[in-house]
Amino acid sequence: MNSEKVKRKLVAILSADVKGYSRLMSVDEEATVRMLNTYKQAMGDLIRQYGGRVVDAPGDNLLAEFASVVDAVKCAVEIQEEIKDKNKELPEDRRMEFRIGINLGDVVEEGEKIFGDGVNIVARVEGLAEPVRVYRVLMEPGMISRGAGAKKVHPRPWRRAALSLGVVLIVIGAAVTVWHLYLRPTPPPAEVASQEKMAFPLPDKPSIAVLPFANLSKDPDQEYFIDGMTDGLITDLSKISGVFVIARTSTFTYKGKDVKVKQVAEELGVRYVLEGSVRRAGEQVRINAQLIDAKKGHHLWAERYDGSIEDIFALQDRITQKIVSALAVKLTGSEKELIAKKGTDNVAAYDAFLRGWGYYLRLTPEDFAKAAASFKRAIELDPNYGRAYAALSAVYWDASLMPALLKGLGVSWYEARARTIQYLEKATEDPIAHSVKSQRYLWRRQHQEAILEMERALALDPNDPVSLYNRGNALTYAGRPQEAIEFLKRGMRLDPHNPSRYLAGLGRAHFCMGELEEAVGLYEKAMRLNPKNAPWAWGGLSCSL
Repeated sequence: MNSEKVKRKLVAILSADVKGYSRLMSVDEEATVRMLNTYKQAMGDLIRQYGGRVVDAPGDNLLAEFASVVDAVKCAVEIQEEIKDKNKELPEDRRMEFRIGINLGDVVEEGEKIFGDGVNIVARVEGLAEPVRVYRVLMEPGMISRGAGAKKVHPRPWRRAALSLGVVLIVIGAAVTVWHLYLRPTPPPAEVASQEKMAFPLPDKPSIAVLPFANLSKDPDQEYFIDGMTDGLITDLSKISGVFVIARTSTFTYKGKDVKVKQVAEELGVRYVLEGSVRRAGEQVRINAQLIDAKKGHHLWAERYDGSIEDIFALQDRITQKIVSALAVKLTGSEKELIAKKGTDNVAAYDAFLRGWGYYLRLTPEDFAKAAASFKRAIELDPNYGRAYAALSAVYWDASLMPALLKGLGVSWYEARARTIQYLEKATEDPIAHSVKSQRYLWRRQHQEAILEMERALALDPNDPVSLYNRGNALTYAGRPQEAIEFLKRGMRLDPHNPSRYLAGLGRAHFCMGELEEAVGLYEKAMRLNPKNAPWAWGGLSCSL
């Protein structure tokens, strides 16, 4: 080595290799190589996420360095969790298991490579070799590790051995501390929810409510981002036909309130509750999440996820996948694709969309103007962001129906309708776009086309209560009120804290069936629960009377 180009540094070194690699290669070389490359790519992504760097990856080995021992241990645990999930999809004899060793040591750096005793030690730690004392980080609570058989080796000089032992003990101390404090939290048990006290019968599929994540950031302006991230998790889960997901409009009624999981489960009629918190500091994000089985009163899992804003899509996907795995739900091929689609890879555009969606849901003239500006900003950042176009079309369509919102946008009725069409043309396959299209068809009395649009929306998101309401509405106007009732009731069950809209829809359906007393009762109840719904209910009530 050229001493002028060589420098030393203290780093945390991670070394991994495949257990039984020779056996796997002897069975099927090509498949093993393909699988190894896939696993290495996933490992490399996690290493970079935790601030590490892949130094070398020859054969079945991978060597990485970290500035922090804590990050190295966290990354190693995350890698093993990721590999465990991937292995579940494979036959037992084709599963690829990795052994991982970590050591804090002094290394020699030359270019992109590192050399020295620190690297040699981590390779021996990986195989649990003597003379280095090693502790194992257990992936599951309650596991008991059996000591590896000791090998007889020639001892090194006592100073080097003592140094090695001291360094590894430092790593062990850090690993144990990280494991107990951060990686494997043990939250207190939750109170058991009573199925008899639940407001609604439990569905015949896994049912879940995602509570709004708490904002642990110092900046209250980050509420939109955290609410949007919660909304994103609800949206992703809603795309899965095998899960029953409570709507955002109902779970967000608990925002900022100190409620117990037991109460949430009983009031919404669900078995599982997801809760958590988000801390955003600049470009860094920390997400804590825990999934609770309210019926049994225990946590299925509790994890912490760290990354940058650029990683936000990947972080959301990991949480969704963790929930799906915990609930033992099998995804169809199309559902996997739907969850993977975020509409944009541009994080700034996504951020602008979240701001706009937060404004849009407030339904005030001032907020609608801000929503339109935010969606337009998202489109400027990503001209191919179809969901932003869909949301913008919804803004102008809704404004054309409500004069106060129209005034906030500063456009005429005709211009609002024209812009609705303009933005719809650039919108992607999205429930928002299908909903606007359906309502436009209804205004033109093209009932079958309106129904078809809502069928397409529900194929994309079977748990969307708005799509269920709109489909019920379209069926009523199409002269099929009896069919409409099923969809309206399904929508109300998914959105139990926001029943007024669905009650008015049911009143309309019963009126069209000639069941006038039933219609009057439904309209009156809708108006009592939400006086703001009066403009939509007064007409139906007067007709029914």
